[in-house]
Amino acid sequence: MGIVSSLLAKMPLPIKTFFKLSSEPSDFPQAQGEGFATGIIDLGGLEVCQVSSFNKIWAIHEGGPDNQGATFYEPSPIPDGYIVLGHYSQCNNKPLFGWVLAGKPSTNDSSSLAMPIDYSLIWSSESQKIKQDNNGYIWLPMAPEGYKAVGYVVTASPEKPSKERIRCVRSDFTEVIEVDKWIWGLKNDMDPNGFNVYGSRPKDRGVQAKGVSTGSFLVQNIGGSTSLSLPCCLKNTNDTLLSMPNLAQIESLIQTYSPIIYFHPDEQYLPSSVSWYFQNGASLYKKGLENMPIKVELDGSNLPQGGYDDGSCWLDLPTDNSAKEKVKKGNLESANAYFHIKPMFGATFTDIAIWVFYPFNGPARAKVEFVNISLGKIGQHVGDWEHLTLRVSNFDGSLKCVYFSEHSGGTLLDASQVEFENGNKPVAYASLNGHAFYSKPGLVIQGKGGNGIRNDTAKGKAMMDTGVRATIIAAEHLGTVVVEPPWLNYSGKWGPKLSYEVAKEIKKIKKALPWKLKDAFEKLVSGIPNEVLGEEGPSGPKMKNSWNGDEKY
Repeated sequence: MGIVSSLLAKMPLPIKTFFKLSSEPSDFPQAQGEGFATGIIDLGGLEVCQVSSFNKIWAIHEGGPDNQGATFYEPSPIPDGYIVLGHYSQCNNKPLFGWVLAGKPSTNDSSSLAMPIDYSLIWSSESQKIKQDNNGYIWLPMAPEGYKAVGYVVTASPEKPSKERIRCVRSDFTEVIEVDKWIWGLKNDMDPNGFNVYGSRPKDRGVQAKGVSTGSFLVQNIGGSTSLSLPCCLKNTNDTLLSMPNLAQIESLIQTYSPIIYFHPDEQYLPSSVSWYFQNGASLYKKGLENMPIKVELDGSNLPQGGYDDGSCWLDLPTDNSAKEKVKKGNLESANAYFHIKPMFGATFTDIAIWVFYPFNGPARAKVEFVNISLGKIGQHVGDWEHLTLRVSNFDGSLKCVYFSEHSGGTLLDASQVEFENGNKPVAYASLNGHAFYSKPGLVIQGKGGNGIRNDTAKGKAMMDTGVRATIIAAEHLGTVVVEPPWLNYSGKWGPKLSYEVAKEIKKIKKALPWKLKDAFEKLVSGIPNEVLGEEGPSGPKMKNSWNGDEKY
């Protein structure tokens, strides 16, 4: 063990490597007057660029995720004419892969930036008994009246930094900020000197939100004030969406970054296109007319449009048993992935949400102590919509993050933490029967104490390149260029309500268990969310909160 520990101690930390995509983003087709992937975005009087190269200032070698510490950087070099708005920090358990914004006043508004009048020392590591390569000091610029700081300055010296090193931003170019993922700290709520570093993001997020992420970090003193020392991010005051990609650029992004999905070797319930689902007998049912199903047109044009789900209609499988079993298995050969393109972070990013439809969601399996249990009908439901989201920088068209939807939540990962194939195509693994997406193969337990719903993933022979037969179903910023299919605006459920009694199914399973496992099973069931129990079919993509909002993670 001593030799192994010694070898591990000598291994370089992941952050000592720099992540790059296997190939640079392709030259995106440019159109006159448009600003996607030009390197600069005008926020309406403040021009910003994205800087992804850094000089190391200070590193901590313990605490934070995986107890591997964190490193603090100054962006460098800065393009001519631009000035630093804040420094960068990242945990040491992943390769260096980040960015911060630098800014300069636009030619028609020279007052958008101002030097700080002083600095306030927010925290220093001098008195901390932690492993570090030197002492570090975090300074908050003190902004002149009418301006705010949007980033910190980090130094390896106790001397105040020069006022020339950073700029504050005029208040009308700022919005409220909140903490994002944890970067570093001991997270000890009882320590009066407790201190933590987090990523930052705009508090208000979504397609209409104006907040712009700076890429910098936030600090929080646990024992003192719980309020953030830095209460703002940037704001895009420009009403236009010139930094968003046009249709040709969207198609280029899809071919460059479209994910590859691997299905479990035992998966029976595969995706299909929506039109295949309708063509093969899926029908519309209406309350009070259950014995009179309506055949759905291939494009869904005879489905109720708009409004909200009042429970008056739903979709269901064919009534003929042979046809029903055929449709439940899907049709991977003709399956489409459906792409929704939307602005994020004040149109400085483009989110590409990739929706995959399954005619049927299979039964759930659970792990209770040392036993794996089939939950019978529990978890089954007709219709299943799952999605992945690519977050692309509008400064240069590079892929920054990938979101993996997992039942009622999901995980947002840096591109540096994702597996790639065929160049820059992220890889996702769909869980057996439930179809949740994960970034790595293996087993994920949805529950507590090692008990819960099993999410098994593995690289089977069945796979789907979402860029093949890619279908763009919505890109609202392009106006009428993309025509939404009628089925997208159907607000009813894509499957019927539960046709069996969950309580009876649970009682049946519990009765067959050894008495030592009965209590553990009861606790497991009480924590299962409704979408896993399968009480009814799901709503369509446009009815999800994430359609106009940020991803839930």
